[in-house]
Amino acid sequence: MKKTLSLVLAACMALSLCACGGGSNPPAASNPPAASNPPAASNPPAASGSYDASGDPAIELIFTANALSTDWHGMAMKTFADAVKEYSGGSVTCSVYSDSTLFSSENEWDAINQGQDGGGADMAYISFPTLSTQAGLEWCAMINTAYFWSSYDHMTSVLNGEIGQQMYARIAEKTGITPLNGFYLGSRVINTRTKQIDKQADMTGILLRMPSSEAWLNLGRALGAEPTSMAFSELYTALQTGAIEGQDNPLPSDINGAFYEVAPYFAITNHVVDSILPCINTNTWNKLTDAQKQAVMDAIETARDFNDTKRIEQENECVDFLKEKNCTVTYPDINEFKDYASKWYDDHPDVTADWDMDLYQTIQDAAK
Repeated sequence: MKKTLSLVLAACMALSLCACGGGSNPPAASNPPAASNPPAASNPPAASGSYDASGDPAIELIFTANALSTDWHGMAMKTFADAVKEYSGGSVTCSVYSDSTLFSSENEWDAINQGQDGGGADMAYISFPTLSTQAGLEWCAMINTAYFWSSYDHMTSVLNGEIGQQMYARIAEKTGITPLNGFYLGSRVINTRTKQIDKQADMTGILLRMPSSEAWLNLGRALGAEPTSMAFSELYTALQTGAIEGQDNPLPSDINGAFYEVAPYFAITNHVVDSILPCINTNTWNKLTDAQKQAVMDAIETARDFNDTKRIEQENECVDFLKEKNCTVTYPDINEFKDYASKWYDDHPDVTADWDMDLYQTIQDAAK
């Protein structure tokens, strides 16, 4: 296992994208670049086709997220709401709640598992690290490990293709949610307050904020930092006060959160080509007619195209924007980070014990 993992990690292609990507209510950036025994999903998400849902029973969806309303996947929620109303002929409408205005990031999982009928929500963005905390889905932890994806094209072709559909079916079998597809969140980079990161060794001793799951914390350790859990909404203030030294996010999220105002050092490590899954409560999904399901899937694809296109456009502008704000941008040797991460995973077989190595290899092969 140890040898296999080393070979797989070493085989990952160099990331092809330059980084970019989302506190207590941080100030807006100035002129930034533009459940047990869950129900089984009946009729899993289908490909689009000719349909008319206009005469179907009306249903209103509730879509909750901790995404900033100024970030692309936050705006994509509104894109989805507009599209699903249009595509369904008005029989499916959607109320959107970004910025944790309905449920906090810590409560989103319970909310979508409960569904609207249980006092929760119908839809939410769920990450692979969050999925990995659920019984039977521990293998999901491998998806957001250091340098798992080689590029945006690698990530989106897998998550929005046949392999992704197989993964989503496994998730639906174990939980009360059904993933619909995969959105791009950008390539994650290191952002620090006072310490410039020029090489992997500079990560030693960095108190690095990570989202609240063991998978995220392990990612921080695999980068050489000392990770600590913290809600996204607390990030700006924690950086401002020095409660933490750094955080990692895609650059568009850093800019939208105005983190550059209090943490002006950015290291382009591209350690995760990040994704997020728009998911729907399975009971809610099963209430939709076939035509409504197709309307939802088409609307999600419209929202994905909006999010991914806008995010990639912004990525190309992020570094120039940060330099205009007198931030320091460095480009450490990616191979140093990859080698450190590979050794860290090799040295922690307890972390990789639940990974699905057959799926791991299938996904890595898809990059070739």
